Order: sequence, then C-alpha cells, then structure tokens
Amino acid sequence: MKETIEIFSELGRRLRGFGTDVAQQRVIERACAANGWFTPRDIRRAVEAISSQMLDPERFRCWLAAYEGIPVAEPRRVLVVMAGNIPLVGFFDLLCVVASGHRCLVKPAAKDRELMEYICGLLREIEPAVAIEEYDGRAAVDGVIATGSDNANRYFRSRYGGIPALLRGNRHSVAVLSGCESESQLEGLADDIWAYSGLGCRNVSLLFVPEGYDLRLRVPDGMNPKFVNNYRQARALLTMEGQPFVDAGGALLVSRRDFPRMLSELAVAEYRTTAEVDEWLAAHDGELQCVVSTCVDHSRRVDFGRAQSPTLMDYPDDRDILRFLTTELR
Repeated sequence: MKETIEIFSELGRRLRGFGTDVAQQRVIERACAANGWFTPRDIRRAVEAISSQMLDPERFRCWLAAYEGIPVAEPRRVLVVMAGNIPLVGFFDLLCVVASGHRCLVKPAAKDRELMEYICGLLREIEPAVAIEEYDGRAAVDGVIATGSDNANRYFRSRYGGIPALLRGNRHSVAVLSGCESESQLEGLADDIWAYSGLGCRNVSLLFVPEGYDLRLRVPDGMNPKFVNNYRQARALLTMEGQPFVDAGGALLVSRRDFPRMLSELAVAEYRTTAEVDEWLAAHDGELQCVVSTCVDHSRRVDFGRAQSPTLMDYPDDRDILRFLTTELR
C-alpha cells in the first residue's frame, strides 16, 4: 500500500485547478444543486485551500513530524460525522484519521455529500486499500469525531458517551481592531466576515473597535442570492422591532457585545482598552473559534484575511485531533 503522504500528495496534485474539466464542473453543479448556499466560486476556493494548505507534501511532512515519538495506537474504526455548512468542511477530520493510522468511517452531511464522495472516490483511485469507507449506520465504531449544532452535540454526547469522542458544537469568531489597520487588512477582514456567505464558525460575526472608531467595510460583490434575501429579511425585522442598526449595504451593523442573532447581522462593540477585550475573550473562550487581530494575543489568533484559510495546525476548537487519535483512542 502507498504511504499516507504519497496518497494525499497525489490527491493534492489531482485537485489543483479544480473545476477546469467537464467531470469536475458536473460535480460542482451537483453540489450547488444539493446545497443552495454553495457557489462554484466557494467550492473552488475550498478545494484550492485544501490542496495548497493541507496537501502540500512539505507542509504535510512537517505537520506529521511534530508528532514523532508518540506511540502509534492500534488501528481503530473512527466515525467522522461531518458538517455541511461550507464545502468540504469535514475533510480535515478525515485526513487526520487516516494520517494517524486509523480507519475512517465517513458520514458526510447530506448537503455536502457530492463533494465528499468525489474526494473519497479519488482517494480510492489513488490507493484502493486506503482506510476509508462510508458509514452504513450499523457498523461498530471505536471512536467518533462529530461536528454539528449545540442540539446535535447534545445528541452526540448521549449517543457516543461510552467511547472516546471529540465532539463540536456551535462556535463563533471575532475580530479586534486597533484603529490603525491598513486598507489591505480591512479588505482581508471583509473576507473573514463574508467568505462562504458567513456560514462558517471561522467567519467573524463580532467586531471590537476603539471607542469613536468610524467603521467602514466594503461588502464584496456577487454575494449569494440566499444571503441577500437573508439580509433583506433581517433588515425588515430589525425595522419592525425598532432596533437601531447601520445598513452597510449588504450587512446590518448592530451595537452589541455578544454574537448576533441573524446571519447578515454584524455585531460591533466599542472598547476603551484592549485589557477589557482580553477579559471578554477569556470569559467567552468556550464560544470562540478564532480571533482576527494584530493588537491582542490569543491562542487562536490569526491575521486579517486568514480566518477562512486554516493551516494543518489550526485545529477546530483548539483540540489537537492527531493527539486525540494517537493518545486517547487506544
């Protein structure tokens, strides 16, 4: 059987320039038909990020080298229950399971099945014996990685309480501005907010800005029609409720220090000192996925424009998946 690095490096090579041939274009069409929030542009972006950030051979080797010396656990059957909010969001879990030497039982989200089945098909073409299979709902499993809403997370805890489990619920991301950001940083912030229609847990939905700061954001062109409809409905609802807001022409800025209720809302909170922001971040750490900033420190801090471009070391919820798979799953 081919080595894991060889398998996934070849997958990365096959995914470069995704969407340029007829077969891949049809995959994109079917994926968009199955999930109205997906767009061809977003799918190509997600695939390109996987190919360049996760499947680059040198990056892959360096990532695995950080775990040298950890005894390899006996191969187990690990169920991966995937989310479907953005294209191929469950791929990284699959990659971690296979890279750790376990067998991955894939349960793709109904709204992301087309893309995930395509990727699994490519892996089987590259190596027929690759340790992945689709979960049939009945097979016994030794561990589980599951991502979903808070309600789904409660179900996961009940359903898989007797086996090693890495379970994820709702998370949100924030940005902290100093007021001295460059135009390019603000452009990057716009991407952090609106990439994938703002549906990812790594999308910024709450901004901390200095007191008196004149926030100016440029909403990207070509927003998904479903997002535009959501924005119009949210604007009408806030108007009916008499809630104050600023219409940014594609997003609604509301003054609050917690996460907004609706997708097209963007919460804005003013601060006097970064110390009070640090205190808020510490108090809400269990709700955070990442923090976009250059003026505060945080274990999951990323630069502007990088929120939706995670690297191999940017583990969801700050839980090291490979360490879980190699030390807790025995």
